[in-house]
Order: sequence, then C-alpha cells, then structure tokens
Amino acid sequence: MTDETKGMLYGILGVAAFGLTLPFTRLVVPYLDPIFIGTGRAVVSALVAAVILLAFKQKIPNKAQIIKLSIVSLGVVAGFPILSSWAMQYVPASHGGVVLGILPLATAIFGAWVSKERPSMAFWLVSLIGSALVVVYVLTQGSGALQMADLALLGAIISAAIGYAVGGQLSKSLGGWQVICWALILSLVYTLPLSIIYAPETFIGYPIEVYISFSYLALVSMLTAFFAWYKGLVLGGIARVSQTQLLQPFITIFASIFMLSEPLDFKTILFAVLVVASVWIGKKMPIG
Repeated sequence: MTDETKGMLYGILGVAAFGLTLPFTRLVVPYLDPIFIGTGRAVVSALVAAVILLAFKQKIPNKAQIIKLSIVSLGVVAGFPILSSWAMQYVPASHGGVVLGILPLATAIFGAWVSKERPSMAFWLVSLIGSALVVVYVLTQGSGALQMADLALLGAIISAAIGYAVGGQLSKSLGGWQVICWALILSLVYTLPLSIIYAPETFIGYPIEVYISFSYLALVSMLTAFFAWYKGLVLGGIARVSQTQLLQPFITIFASIFMLSEPLDFKTILFAVLVVASVWIGKKMPIG
C-alpha cells in the first residue's frame, strides 16, 4: 500500500469522525452555552493531551513550531468549535453540513499557499463554482439573505482550513498527534478562562445524550480524530487528502436524520451532491 493510499484512508477515518461533530453539537446546544461547548471541550481534551505528551516524553516544541501551533490552535481549537457551536443554535446540522461542503477546497487552497504550490486556473474556477453553489443554497434557505449562522459557518470554514493546512505542514516535522496535543495545551491560555466564565451553574441533571455528545466532541472531534487526519495529510499530501472531506456533508446529513430526526428535503440532497461534485472535479485539476 502506497503512502498516498494510506493517507487517503487515514483522511477518510478522520472525516468520518468530523462528520458527526455538528449533529452532536446540535444535541448539546439547547443545554450549554456555545462558547462553553467550544472552549470546555478543548479544556477536557487538553488535559488528556497533556497526559499523552507526558507518557510519551515529548520534547517541548521550538519557537518557530510554537508560532505555527498558535495558528493551529486559533483555527481548529477556537475558531471552528466556537463558531460552529454558535451556528448550530439557528440552523439544522444538515444545513451546516452542506455549507461545510466547501471546506475541502478551502483546505486545498490554504494548503497550496502554505506549501508554496501553484493551483491552475481551472482549479480556481472550480473552487469558485463550488463556493457559488453554497452561496445559492444558503440564500434560498434564508429567504434571499445570508443568515448570521451562515456567516459564522463561513468563519468556521476559514478557521478550520487554515488550521488544517498549517497543522498538516507542521506534522511533517513535529508529528501528527503531537501537533494537536501541543495546540490544545497552548490554547489553555484562553480556553480555560472562557470555559470558567461560560460554564453552567451545575453539571448535574442533564439528559444522558448531553454527556455522551460532549464527551464525543472533547475526546474524538477535538483530539483523536486529528491523530488520523494529520497523519493522513502527511502521508498523502494536504491538497489531495483534503478532498476526502467531500464525504463529510453526506455523513453529517445522514447522521442528522438518524440522530436528530431532521427532515431531509430534495434541495438539500441536490446541493450536497452538486457541491461534492465540484470538489471532486477540483481534485482532478492540476496543482503545480
């Protein structure tokens, strides 16, 4: 099995885990503040990450690595979790899944920039078409206007794409699981105080699905899923493996049906297919 094939398989494993993030977030938002959901889960995962780093006796990153880790932290530990949690208060998880359909191309674009690659004009054209499809979808869903939740999801996409690209590059020297672990440790500077400020008065008395969902967000979405994801980016390349995210809208949509009993309309299916098709075509476009 080639490294590229291994990278794609690790990427699919990571995407499968990420695809459940929005449905699990939807289960939690009626009970917890979205800022606490985003930062609290990061604190829990940071504590686990600290134990892992100590157990494997990892060296403290150097100054240049810490700067890049800070960017990863702001992107995938703060930006995406907080913005997506806030958005899940106002739109269905299946809606968010379609909007996040442009994440693969966004990751490829930032990955190409970080890796000094030169995407072809055809690549950029397909990227714009995919983005336009998402804009049309959210406009038709929002009665002709962008909803604040859609803007939050756009911010989440940019945050994640930057964090994925910089983290994927850094994984080549630091190691995939080490990147997310150290990023979580660095994030405690702001996640810990924010989680304390926005924490609920009590953690007792919630339905069992709230505890299960929050545990998944902390231990899988925020930690172990990145082990597979960053390893995949290293083995198969950022631009290519990022395209495995084309599966994420479908995973999110169907998980929303089974977990949340969300209705599924033809328009959502149509736009999900069109966005994924644009990403798949974009994968075929040359990157110099």
